[in-house]
Amino acid sequence: MDTAVKQSPARAGEKEPSGAYRNLVMATLGFALTFWAWNLIAPMSADYKDRLGLSSFQQSLLVAVPVLVGSLGRIPVGALTDKYGARLMFPLTSALTVVPVLLLIPAKNSYGAMLAVGFLLGLGGTTFAIGVPLVNSWFRPADRGLALGVFGMGMGGVALSGYFTPRIAKHGDNLPFLVVAGALVVYAALAAVLLNDRPGRQVPTDSLAQRLRTAGRLRVTWELSALYAIGFGGIVAFGVYLPTYLKTWYELSPTDAGTKAAGFALVTVVFRPIGGWLSDRVHPALVTSAALGLAALTAIVQAFDPELMPGGTIALLCMAAGLGTASGSVFALVSQVTPQAKVGSVTGIVGAMGGLGGFVPPLVMGAIYSAKGSYSIGFMLLSDLALAGCVYAYGRMRNIQRDA
Repeated sequence: MDTAVKQSPARAGEKEPSGAYRNLVMATLGFALTFWAWNLIAPMSADYKDRLGLSSFQQSLLVAVPVLVGSLGRIPVGALTDKYGARLMFPLTSALTVVPVLLLIPAKNSYGAMLAVGFLLGLGGTTFAIGVPLVNSWFRPADRGLALGVFGMGMGGVALSGYFTPRIAKHGDNLPFLVVAGALVVYAALAAVLLNDRPGRQVPTDSLAQRLRTAGRLRVTWELSALYAIGFGGIVAFGVYLPTYLKTWYELSPTDAGTKAAGFALVTVVFRPIGGWLSDRVHPALVTSAALGLAALTAIVQAFDPELMPGGTIALLCMAAGLGTASGSVFALVSQVTPQAKVGSVTGIVGAMGGLGGFVPPLVMGAIYSAKGSYSIGFMLLSDLALAGCVYAYGRMRNIQRDA
């Protein structure tokens, strides 16, 4: 197995530099805001379905397009972050995301226009590949798992979107887009002032294509990608599709469905740093295996269509805990086996696979429901994947030495 020599930004026993926590806070805030923007369509998808007369598959495709683009976009954005640094990339990406957010206003009455804007909206999902190398460089190896887990809490932007977007929309159809656009403008200005790359940051001299080829040749890149596709992919899939599932299967109102989906996302947010914290103390592969095992078990329970209260709620929240923990532990493992100068490139690929893991399930769930009138097959497929990840993480990945 290809592994790399640990490159520590601080010698053992040293504390993080004074700017570490400021940059962690700014990166987490930016991640949350851009993820809110990235997920703006999903909480309103039921309204778009009724307004535009969409089928379940068309609705799923509308929700999934930003996920696909944001996922693939992490690959070049991660490599560009290695080259130019997060100080440039974070405020620039946040500012550019304002454009598709505002374009959602004139596009709302056309399915084709919504797909096109959704494509551009994917830009908001790329900031994950900017924040990971930034946070990784500021924290020493013993604390990186927790720090990356805290940064990962920024994916709570999905929960913010699920909860607040439909409520803000009650006061005006265009108001959610104006609020998010304004928040992104303010953040981009603050990030340009307060965000800093670590002094002495290693800047690669080879081309973007060469860096991606090098990262792609590492076997561990693809092993981690597969695990992250299950863990984080499950989070993204439920983040964008759970409102539709709850509204369709349990006949909840859009507001209630969005609220419960936000609760699911909130649990994943809370458990992501727990996964990182545990990985600082136990081998992250063991944490990943246990977390995916929990997700597999609860997916089987949900496949039998329990009543929402309490069975379905308990199953979904336990599934959220497992997926959140796994997403935190996988990136704790990334930080251990990746040279600092390549973290952005590897993060881009792993993050892309995680996002792609969230692109396919909404389409599959929509197609299965359209064909069979049930979601059970979809949940059983999720349980199979999670169980496979559980076995692989325990049987193979635990053999990777810490700080190899």
